[in-house]
Amino acid sequence: MLATPMQTFSVLQNTENEKHKSLNENDLWQSIRTEFPMDRTMINLNNGGVSPSPRSVMQALHTGLDYANQAPARNIWQQQEPGLERVRQGIAQVFGVSNEEIAITRNASESLHHIQMGLTLQKGDEVLTTEHDYPRMLTAWEQRSRRDGIIIKKIPIIIPVMDPMDIVNAFKQAINKKTKVIHVSHVAFCSGQIYPVKEICMLAKENGIECIVDGAHSFAHFPFTQEDLQCDFFGTSLHKWLYAPVGNGMLYVAKDKIPSIWPLMAAGPEMNDSIKKFEEIGTHPASLHNAVTEAIAFNERVGLERKASRLRELQLRWINRIKDDTRVSFMTNIKDSTQWCGLMVFRIEGFDHAKIGEYLFNTHRIITTPIKYANIDGIRITPNIYISDSEIDYFAEILLSILRGQVKGLQG
Repeated sequence: MLATPMQTFSVLQNTENEKHKSLNENDLWQSIRTEFPMDRTMINLNNGGVSPSPRSVMQALHTGLDYANQAPARNIWQQQEPGLERVRQGIAQVFGVSNEEIAITRNASESLHHIQMGLTLQKGDEVLTTEHDYPRMLTAWEQRSRRDGIIIKKIPIIIPVMDPMDIVNAFKQAINKKTKVIHVSHVAFCSGQIYPVKEICMLAKENGIECIVDGAHSFAHFPFTQEDLQCDFFGTSLHKWLYAPVGNGMLYVAKDKIPSIWPLMAAGPEMNDSIKKFEEIGTHPASLHNAVTEAIAFNERVGLERKASRLRELQLRWINRIKDDTRVSFMTNIKDSTQWCGLMVFRIEGFDHAKIGEYLFNTHRIITTPIKYANIDGIRITPNIYISDSEIDYFAEILLSILRGQVKGLQG
């Protein structure tokens, strides 16, 4: 009889027998796999944009929606909405901050736009970011540039990054007296590069500059807290690596910074010092954010260290099959696993990556993400912990068949 998931975790934490540990690890991931109600006719290697939720999370959401619908005016506002405080507490605990510094939003874009649009900036003030930051965030800054006359500077990033301090030094060299804001991704969506955010944030503090961190692809992806980043502001989506229902996000604002930020949607002056002013969005389904508590519980059961280790293991399983082909290159330094985790971008010289993406899905039902952005042209691969070894092996075999020339019409 197979051990229960909780028994498996206990064994994994204490056993000294590596063979026994390996067997239990396999049982664990097989158990996790069955908790995601997936369409098994597809292999989903695009979990970076949005991930499916475990069955327990979706059950909580559906139960909550049904209950709300029985008497919405009473059940939503009086019975369900107070549950937001437990959600706030849970997210604050994961991020290692006070409840008074966490707002629950709808996604990373909303979170970050609160800060981007809410900071007081004057004509000629400069915002320093990179050419690899997310398009929606760059669009927000460009709108402010048109409206307020601020200046946006995008630092070029040479890939792969061999020494993360090169990124820090690039920011350092670009800072001048007009620099008021540094906006940086924790994990670049287009390369998978984990940025040295703490060093960048400390550089900002030394120069009296506000530092905004886009954590859309990092929160609950691998373990860290605010103390590890030292950022003033942090925004993320909870429907990616935390596995919350689509439509959940988080905004962190350092307590002393809250009064200086105008929220996207109006809040009264009595809320000026409150993090809750960023949640003034009008009527919304409380069951949506309440289901986040189940996502937190699921991640607590897995453990972020174990989760990150599994994601790197899945990535290396296919990387090691194709890395020796001289036509294959990666957008991160695959020899340094501190610089990447569950998000990897690769390219094959001489091939059209959009065509490869179409072929993978149309012929083999494998979902990937072709990327063509800034100086990057490749395919993004983001597996998740419900993906099996055999699915990764199948994907690797398809890549090998492409490299062997067995698939026609994919060349660029």
